[in-house]
Amino acid sequence: MCNGNLIFSESRNPELIRQFLLAVELVKGIMNQSTIMQMLPLSKEQIIGQEDKDGILAQYLSLETKDKVVMKDLSIESNQLLLGDNRIMFNSLSHLDQLPNQIQVCTAFNALSTPNSECFLSFAAPMGLLLDCNHIYNQYLFIGDSTENLKRLEKSTKNLQSLSGYGSENLHNSLANQIYLDIAQLEQTRSIKAHFNVMSWTDDPKEQRDIRHKCATAMSSLNCAVRYNTVDTPLFYWAGMPGNSADFPEEETFYTFLEQALCFFAVETNYRDSVSAFGIKLCDRVSGKPVHVDISDLPLEQGIIANRNKFILGPSGSGKSFFTNHLLRQYYKQGAHILLLDTGDSYQGLCSIIHTQTRGEDGIYFTYTPENPLSFNPFYLEGNTYDLAKKESLNALIIALWKRAQDSLTRSEQVAISNAIHGYMQHLQNFDVNPGFNSFYDFLLNQFKGILQENNIREKDFDLQNLLTVLKPYYKGGEFDFLLNATEDLELLHKRFVVFEIDSIKEHEVLFPVVTIILMELYMRKLKTLKGVRKVILIEEAWKAIAKEAMVGFIQYLFKTVRKYFGEAIIVTQEIEDIISSDVVKQAILNNSDCKILLDQRKYVNSFDKIQSLLGLSDKQKAQILSINLDNDTSRKYKEVWIGLSTTHGGVYATEVSPREYYTYTTEDKEKHEINQLLKKNAGDLQNAILKRSEKK
Repeated sequence: MCNGNLIFSESRNPELIRQFLLAVELVKGIMNQSTIMQMLPLSKEQIIGQEDKDGILAQYLSLETKDKVVMKDLSIESNQLLLGDNRIMFNSLSHLDQLPNQIQVCTAFNALSTPNSECFLSFAAPMGLLLDCNHIYNQYLFIGDSTENLKRLEKSTKNLQSLSGYGSENLHNSLANQIYLDIAQLEQTRSIKAHFNVMSWTDDPKEQRDIRHKCATAMSSLNCAVRYNTVDTPLFYWAGMPGNSADFPEEETFYTFLEQALCFFAVETNYRDSVSAFGIKLCDRVSGKPVHVDISDLPLEQGIIANRNKFILGPSGSGKSFFTNHLLRQYYKQGAHILLLDTGDSYQGLCSIIHTQTRGEDGIYFTYTPENPLSFNPFYLEGNTYDLAKKESLNALIIALWKRAQDSLTRSEQVAISNAIHGYMQHLQNFDVNPGFNSFYDFLLNQFKGILQENNIREKDFDLQNLLTVLKPYYKGGEFDFLLNATEDLELLHKRFVVFEIDSIKEHEVLFPVVTIILMELYMRKLKTLKGVRKVILIEEAWKAIAKEAMVGFIQYLFKTVRKYFGEAIIVTQEIEDIISSDVVKQAILNNSDCKILLDQRKYVNSFDKIQSLLGLSDKQKAQILSINLDNDTSRKYKEVWIGLSTTHGGVYATEVSPREYYTYTTEDKEKHEINQLLKKNAGDLQNAILKRSEKK
C-alpha cells in the first residue's frame, strides 16, 4: 500500500505489455473453446464505472453491489479493519499444516441427496454459496516457473537436512519437501503456490462472533485447521481488490500442485437474472433472492429450445397448480392472451381478481352445468374460409364423436371423414346454408350419401349409416342438440384471460373430449388472428380425454403450429402413469415440448428411472429433480420447482410469493374455506377478502 508507485516499472515496457496481452488472448481463446464457460474482458467502464453506474472497484471499496454506491472511510486500527461501519474479518488457509489429509474434486451434498441420487457440490462449496453471511471467498493461484519453484524447494530441503541435528522439526520439514519433489518428478505435475481466504463483514458488533463462528465451521467441515487473521487483514483486503493480486504477501502462500489447488475452487454460483425483457419471477433456492427467468423467448433465440411449449408434471400436493397460477399471472401482466381448460377450480381465484381489476372486461370464467350448458358452433368461420387448422380440428371432432377410445379407425374411414368435411366446406361456399352441426348432418344424409354411391364406396369400407346413427344425438331434437348448434359465436378473440372449467363433465365419455377439442380449436382461431401477441393455451387433465391414437395428428398439428404464431401450449398432469402409458403423450406432446417443468417427485423416487428415460433426462438433471424440497428453509413459505430446457439445461428454483398472491393461488381446502368466509363478510369482494386474510398473523 506504500509502494509510492501503483504501476510497476516493467509495465512501461511496450514489448512486455504486448507479450502479456498475447498471453491473455491465448488463455481466453482456450477457455472460450469449451462449452462449459466463457471468458469476457471487463471494459474500462465496468472497472472504474460511469456517471450513472459505479464499477467493480467502487463496489469492492464500499462492499456494496448497487449501481451507485456510497464511498466509506477505511480505518486500520489495532487488530481490526473498518470500512465505514463494517468490520472486515478474514479466515485463511495459508499453510500446509492447515490442510486436510485428503481432498476431493467434489463431494455429495447429503441434504439434497437420496438413496437413488446424489447431488454433488465442489469440495470448497461450504466456503462459497453455502456460507450464510456477507462474504467473499478469495482463491489465489500463483502460477510461476514450475522449474524455478522446484529448484528453490530443493535448495531449501538441503538446508533443512543440514540443520536436522538442531531440531526434529527441520528433519520433518525436509522429509515433507522431499516427498513433494519426488511426486513432482514422478508425475510431472506443475508446482504452484496457493492461498485461500474468506473475507466476511458486518456493521453489527453483536454479529461478529456469530459470523466468525460460521466461517470457522465452514472451514472445519473440510477438515481444515481454522486460522482467524488479525495482523495481516489489511494486506489481504488490499490484495483482494480486483486486479491487485500481485500485491499479495508471498509469505502467506504454500507450495502445492495445480490439480490439488483446483479442488479448493468453489464453482457454484448464484442464479443470474435473464437479460431478456420477458420472463417470470422466481427465487434462488438457497438465498431466496428474486430471479428474473426467461424460459421462453431467450432460450428460443439462443437455439437451446426449438419451441416454447411446456410440459408440467407434479403429483397432488406438490404445488403444481400454485406454480402454474404464478406463471400465468406474470404472463398476463406482460400482455399475453391466455386460454385455460381446467378441471378443478384451480384458477378461479386468479380469474376473479383479473375480472375485478379490469371491471369485468377480462377474466372470463365459464363452467359447464346441466342448467346452463356450454354451447358452440365449431363449423362457423368468418367468411366461410376454411384453412388446414379448421379442417384438422373438425376431422378430430367428428372422429371423437363417432369412435370410442377403444375403437379402431381404419384408413378408409379416416379418408372418408376427411372427404366429407372437405365436401361440406365446398357445399357452404356454393349454397346459402348456415354453418353448423345440423347442416353438416343434413349434408351427410343427402349429398354425401350420393357421393359415396357414385364412387362405389362399399359399406364395409365406410359405414355411413353407423356414423349417422352415432351422430344423431347432436342433431336437432337429440339429447345433445344444444352442444354444436350455437346461433351466436363466443366473442373471446380479444379477451386476454379466459377459463373454461369443465370438471362436471370430466367423466362424461362424449361431452368431455368434444368440448376439449372445440376449445382447442377456439385457441387456434385466436392464434391465427392476433398478430405479434403472445398466445398461451393451458390444458390441465383435459388432455387425457383426447389422448387417443386418432387424435395424434391434431395434437401434433397444434403443438407444431403454435411456434409459428408466437404461441405456447402448456400441458399439466399429475400422474406418472399418464405419461408412461400413453403413446400420444410421448409422440405428440413430449416430443414437441422442449421445456419440462417438474415439481416434487419424491413419491416416485423408486420408479423415477422410467420418467428419466421417457423425458431424456441426464443423471445430473435427475439428481436436481429428486433434490426438490429436501432442504427447504423452514423460516420461509415456498415450494421448489425444477425447470429444464431441452436436455442440456436445468435448475431448481423456489416459488415464493407475497401473502396476497399466496391466498389468490392456494388450493388448500382449509385456506379456501377461510377466504370464502371472508368473501361473505365482504359482500363478495374477493380482492378485499384476500387482503384481510393476508394481514392476519
